[in-house]
Amino acid sequence: MADTDTLIDKRSVRRSFERAAETYDGAAVLQREIGSRMLSRLDYVRLQPSIVLDAGCGTGHATQDLQQRYPAATICALDLAFSMVSRACARSGWARRWSGRGLRGVCGDIESLPLRPASVDLLWSNLALQWVNDPLRAFGEFRRVIKPGGLLMFTTFGPDTLKELRTAYQGTDQHTHVNRFVDLHDLGDMLVQAGFADPVMDMEQLTLTYQDVRALMRDLKAIGAHNVTAGRPPGMSARATLAAVERNYEAWRQEGRLPATFEVIYGHAWAPLPRKTADGRPIIPIKAG
Repeated sequence: MADTDTLIDKRSVRRSFERAAETYDGAAVLQREIGSRMLSRLDYVRLQPSIVLDAGCGTGHATQDLQQRYPAATICALDLAFSMVSRACARSGWARRWSGRGLRGVCGDIESLPLRPASVDLLWSNLALQWVNDPLRAFGEFRRVIKPGGLLMFTTFGPDTLKELRTAYQGTDQHTHVNRFVDLHDLGDMLVQAGFADPVMDMEQLTLTYQDVRALMRDLKAIGAHNVTAGRPPGMSARATLAAVERNYEAWRQEGRLPATFEVIYGHAWAPLPRKTADGRPIIPIKAG
């Protein structure tokens, strides 16, 4: 079980992203880059989905990309924050209609998806899983709504994410200041436990650089990536604490810039095809010679 101080406050997550909808696009450089790299991986996947779920759609950059890649498919743009879903729909030209031939907007939680079982061919989730308390529960929901033979493709952040900021805060007070992140191997085990087949996991580290710590914090605020753990400070950090963080972070300065590391985890897995018919007879796959 996770330390209670590091548990995510879901209501704070929603409020944070509701407020960030207007500023998100201006600061989400990393999110768009990761989404682009994730999208390129679909080049190697043989799948023509009729229903695609963008789980954690944000302002809809990936939603739009998925529409272009799969023009015959219905794309479902889902996010915890209503304002994010609204912007995703507006970006795709459906600002006044919440359902249509090409796009559907849904406000919902990926730990409790408001979708029918076996209703999705491709479930895409870019940088949303780090905002849940129970990734296994989220994977269970993903497995529930994906059709047999369907694909899950996701990214999330790993434990080395913002390691410099976490280190800079050490010893400044008794509160948590950086969200917790789950290890790649643990996520892979959870996929199997949730019933997925043939999981593939890999990781890379990306580094953004900043002139100072406050610039990093402004970017995090602009995309809604506030500290939303239960053990966060009850109000704004004291001026002395921020000054200590700025001093501590200087140990990381290289070539006049401060680095911020992001450990990006990529994963995909398949919903297995049934092995038996409804009346219990075994299904034997036959491959053409």
